[in-house]
Amino acid sequence: MQKFINDIVNIPIQACLPDESVKKELKNLPQNKGKKILIAIGKAAFQMAKTALESDVKFDEALVITKYGYTEKKLDNAICFEAGHPIPDENTIRASEYALNLVRNLSDDDLVLMLISGGGSSLFEIPLIDFEEIQKINKDLLKKGANIVEINTIRKRLSKLKGGKFAKACYPATVFNIILSDVIGNRADMIASGPTFVDKSTSKQALDLVSKYKLKLSDKAYDLMKTETVKDLPNVITKISGSVDELCLKAKNILESYGYKAEILTTSLGCEAREAGFFMASIAKSQSKRYDKKAYIFGGETVVKIKGKGKGGRNQELSFAAALGIENLSNVRIISYSSDGTDGPTDAAGGFVDGNTMKELKDCGISFYDTLENNDTYHALDRINHLIKTGPTGTNVNDISIIIIN
Repeated sequence: MQKFINDIVNIPIQACLPDESVKKELKNLPQNKGKKILIAIGKAAFQMAKTALESDVKFDEALVITKYGYTEKKLDNAICFEAGHPIPDENTIRASEYALNLVRNLSDDDLVLMLISGGGSSLFEIPLIDFEEIQKINKDLLKKGANIVEINTIRKRLSKLKGGKFAKACYPATVFNIILSDVIGNRADMIASGPTFVDKSTSKQALDLVSKYKLKLSDKAYDLMKTETVKDLPNVITKISGSVDELCLKAKNILESYGYKAEILTTSLGCEAREAGFFMASIAKSQSKRYDKKAYIFGGETVVKIKGKGKGGRNQELSFAAALGIENLSNVRIISYSSDGTDGPTDAAGGFVDGNTMKELKDCGISFYDTLENNDTYHALDRINHLIKTGPTGTNVNDISIIIIN
């Protein structure tokens, strides 16, 4: 069983590494005769930059900005920064200012290759308001369960780089984007808050979100909500190189190789994590006596409304919540994990549960309801050895949850 779980976690992730996609798209790189600058941002930045730097393309400058612990080793001919995620920190600003300096005073002969992956929103930032307020707004939005599109709609207006502003700073140089998508619908303007892509969100949408989440903003921040972002970028070419669809399809293939009849039910799951867990458990319960070896696959990104002071992430909360509904079902397992290897502010990618999980929790004296109420699923799943840990994976194409019926 451990090999089975390892296979349906690790093999789909390996299939979604950006190496081949980056190599493929580099063949389409414009042949500008001036400087060539590489800038990689996000959780998959190291792997994407490594692939590009090992290609035949020669770069005059290269910069990598990624999450703490996500730089595997030193990259030749590249400056690497590690910074805060999911909340920006001082290293975020230091690295971002370095990037901005790299693209100052470029000409139309020059080329900026942008390698963008999820996580770039917090890793690539120079705020237009006090840094402390930026951190507070990010924390408030995460705590209140805002989804990534909503969060980035706010972030763009408070930033010197987001919402196409970095590409504008590169002008008239050509910007060539290779983007690894972690956003439902593959919206390039929302992946990493779209620093080099025209923004489709509006100031009205931003103001509506301020009201929806009852955000307390300074006068300056509120005024910035009224401003429009960049709507025209003639110097930008964009290629989307991977998404959760690919992750789900590979998981389906692996499950079928194990003899399961597998179906992808959605690649746009986007509700509250615990509600998704309850829903998946209800599907599993209703189907558990009908089929031998059946699997249902869900891709997307849920949200967690933080009420407690515990530790966890959306995939841990989803899988943990499902445990109640499949109690005593010996032929059902539910797993959920993040493709980048990090679920929330933890070292786990996600979790898995089965029909015996509720008994294991009770035997350890762990209350199911108290754990959910305190958002403390990490410690509960860790206690019963039901966490999924992959470490940094080198990719980031959203999350996947799977119901497995034997």
